[in-house]
Amino acid sequence: MPAHRMILLYLTAAAMCAMPASSPTLADDAKSSRKSETASGPDFSGTWQHPSFPWFEPPATGQGPITNLSRWAIQTTDGAGGSPGLPPTTSGGISDYDQLVGDYKNPILQPWAAEIVKKFGELSRAGITYPNPSNQCWPYPMPFTYKWTTVVRMNADHPSRLTPSWFGDSVGHYEGDALVIDTVGVKTDRPYAMQDLFGTPYTDKLHIVERYSLRDYDEVKDALERNAKENWLFQGDVFSKHRGKFMQVHVTVEDEGVFTSPFTATITYVPSANPLNEVVCAENPHEYYNSKDSDVPTAKKPDF
Repeated sequence: MPAHRMILLYLTAAAMCAMPASSPTLADDAKSSRKSETASGPDFSGTWQHPSFPWFEPPATGQGPITNLSRWAIQTTDGAGGSPGLPPTTSGGISDYDQLVGDYKNPILQPWAAEIVKKFGELSRAGITYPNPSNQCWPYPMPFTYKWTTVVRMNADHPSRLTPSWFGDSVGHYEGDALVIDTVGVKTDRPYAMQDLFGTPYTDKLHIVERYSLRDYDEVKDALERNAKENWLFQGDVFSKHRGKFMQVHVTVEDEGVFTSPFTATITYVPSANPLNEVVCAENPHEYYNSKDSDVPTAKKPDF
């Protein structure tokens, strides 16, 4: 696998910061008990991982996310070069992470968006690594790689006059045992404005609702099976033998400017003993595969 995408492989922990500080958070304390509950809801504390790419678990029924038309015939772990190096196929198997060819025929895509996804796929099939927020070291928009640290304002409303931002405006509340997070206002006037690795665009109508909950194995088994059939488990199967609590997020994504209907998906996490480490994306911006430097963000004038 080209090194320019390796940053994605090890960004495995989902972390959120809720405000006020007394609200439950997803912190990087792997030793925290996941069985206890706070007065507000379940205890999500700890570092959680989902070592699968591209990432979404397709739903059992209904409209799902864009998936990869290019496949690997078998499920396997990393190779010596960061990829198993399997030949691509179009007849079954799992997502070929070396060749990102989005399913532009997915009926949820409006024609103009389908054409964009198709063109990115053609570049990938030709062996061209097209720029995206990850390999160019730009902030990831929601829900690109799900996800960077997000500040969530609990029991609040979105502002009536909302200024778009890199990660949007997120508000949250509890519904029973689920933490529900609603995000709007993701910045569109930016380079590499795509909502997934296949280049799917988004507009100012993008709206994401996440429902986080703690689940037992029997409750997530079907989602884990769909994950293993669709995504590359680059660290092997870390899911099926775990019998403690899982953290599962049910995602609904809608964008009237891009999609003909909303889609749903899940992402199922297991606890990780590893801390949430700092990642310095721009430490070496040179793209050896393109013989040029990545388009690392630079400030043309001071922010203040």
